Amino acid sequence: MKQKHILTYFISALACMLLFSVSLNAQNDSIVNTVKDSIKIKEKYGLRVGGDLGKLVRSFVDDDYTGFEVSADFRLKKRLYLAGELGIEEKHTITDYLNVTTSGSYLKAGIDYNLYQNWLDMDNMIYAGFRVGASTFSQTLHSYSIYTTDTYWSSQFSPTDAQEFNGLTAFWGELILGIKTELLTNLYLGLNVQLKILASETEPNNFENIYIPGFNKTYDSSGIGTGFSYSLSYRIPLYKKDK
Repeated sequence: MKQKHILTYFISALACMLLFSVSLNAQNDSIVNTVKDSIKIKEKYGLRVGGDLGKLVRSFVDDDYTGFEVSADFRLKKRLYLAGELGIEEKHTITDYLNVTTSGSYLKAGIDYNLYQNWLDMDNMIYAGFRVGASTFSQTLHSYSIYTTDTYWSSQFSPTDAQEFNGLTAFWGELILGIKTELLTNLYLGLNVQLKILASETEPNNFENIYIPGFNKTYDSSGIGTGFSYSLSYRIPLYKKDK
């Protein structure tokens, strides 16, 4: 059921952004065709570096979470960008049966493709992307309860000796759909949604990974994760090319 909701959410977001892109492209095509023969326009190429505002805000308002992410992209061609993210996370998970802290770092690398046709000298994006992600992390199991239906003779057993599992790793693929808009010259505000598919992971003995940095929460061992990002970034212009 959770997988169905996740896929429905991602597909709905995809459909909305694609419809928005098609509508804007249809409006802009006539403008671009009218002016491109009479105005010489150059497009900016360079390195864009930013941070995830969502993780910073969550770190302040959520006592059980600390995280930070740096993102970057470099324009290779008119619509194609080399992109990646580097981050750290610590997540404290408490349920009726578990008390676990996960901490680690992650790296994601891949490409973004701009689906939006800018007109004149505008520099906005509606893009689809793909990432390969890798994470190295540790899990600290502070306490847990052993579930039993027979509590007549004894109470539920709950060990409290902390156990730490180090050197854990995970690898996944990630589909991304997002937008970036230029607020001021070379300053961009972005939003994206992510659908992640786990490829492999190392797990502690007799214990599952509840949370994976960069991948986020795991849903009932399904290997599917989701995420989103609000970003603020700045492009360092290096050179320009004719549009």
